Amino acid sequence: MLTSPNTPTVSGPYRAILKTGAIISALFLAACDTTAATDRASGPEIGQLINPAEPLRVALLVPGGNGSPDLEWLARSLKNAARMAAGDAEDVSVDLRIYDTAASAETAVAQANAAVDAGAQIILGPLFAESANAVGNAMMPRNINVLTFSNNTQISGGNVFILGNSFDNIADRLVGYGTRQDKRNILIVAEDDVAGQLGGRAIENAIKRKGAHLAGRVNHPVSIRGINAVAPRIAQAAGLDQVDAVFMTANTHAVLPYLTETLAAAGVRSPGMQMMGLTRWDQPNDRLSMPQLAEGWFAIPDQSLQRQFEARYIQAHGEAPHQLASLAHDGVAAIASLARDGRRNALTTSGLTQRAGFSGIGGVFRLQRDGTIQRSLAVATIRNGQLVILDAAPRNTRGFGS
Repeated sequence: MLTSPNTPTVSGPYRAILKTGAIISALFLAACDTTAATDRASGPEIGQLINPAEPLRVALLVPGGNGSPDLEWLARSLKNAARMAAGDAEDVSVDLRIYDTAASAETAVAQANAAVDAGAQIILGPLFAESANAVGNAMMPRNINVLTFSNNTQISGGNVFILGNSFDNIADRLVGYGTRQDKRNILIVAEDDVAGQLGGRAIENAIKRKGAHLAGRVNHPVSIRGINAVAPRIAQAAGLDQVDAVFMTANTHAVLPYLTETLAAAGVRSPGMQMMGLTRWDQPNDRLSMPQLAEGWFAIPDQSLQRQFEARYIQAHGEAPHQLASLAHDGVAAIASLARDGRRNALTTSGLTQRAGFSGIGGVFRLQRDGTIQRSLAVATIRNGQLVILDAAPRNTRGFGS
């Protein structure tokens, strides 16, 4: 949340956002936490060969069993979504076994080992980066690949593949779109916490890859006082002819509304200065009516497919799924599709990284040999209080790189 020792109160809309966004924000930040990842080379062929005619033995590791109602909802959503994908698999039998990790790295490793002892051929999960890194290290000697729900590219590689939508993927999409709209000179504004710095680095790398220009970078504390202190610097930099766009990490839910309102008061807002963000600006719904967010750019998955999945899920389970539930569905559906094609290498590095990619709930995606992920994303904005798609998500992997 935003904090300030000299500011005891926060205005009504921001107080609501702090309450409703705290859980989701904490989950994303935890999934992005930096860990002391062991160096795993990304080149060798890893993974179990299968007999496509036999059941596909998949272990699902979820952060259940720790007593937190919110994590239990997330764990339940992951379980239900994975079961839905297993049930949808055509001409493939998926033997899906579920293990609760209590959101603990030590428990995750123990459960992964138990799963493989029981015959699991691949691990789906866990969620948090520290747990995923530990499970990856434990599974490497056992020649088992791990498809984690984390979005932290620092733990990817070797036998660990991330399914979460990474900062790098989002930054590539927005910077690529920006360069085509002549928004090549980009000023980065990043929080000074771990997630903010990882996000800032992802934007810098995207600027290099897409042939744009880094016009400067401003880091700020995750506090009201910190934002107030840097706002004049950002406004001054944005007022220069060398800046076409301001790209903010704004990973903490309360930061985006306050930062953009403060900058708007200083004359920095879209469309006069193109604002861009690594996070979704349309969630929670309160944001649609915030004038300072209008015409800013952000990236989102294919909404038509997502809505279809959510409707099916609600009808089957009587509650809305957690927004990360689709990752479990994607993981099971992807490996089932490879097995359905009769591939003995469905669970190996070469099978998982097929160039054609996979069809997921949020659109097409492709796993890379370095363990990272490319996900199809649309570029969106908020206009007249409504979500508007500016550039549709590619429908196949040929559209990646746009």
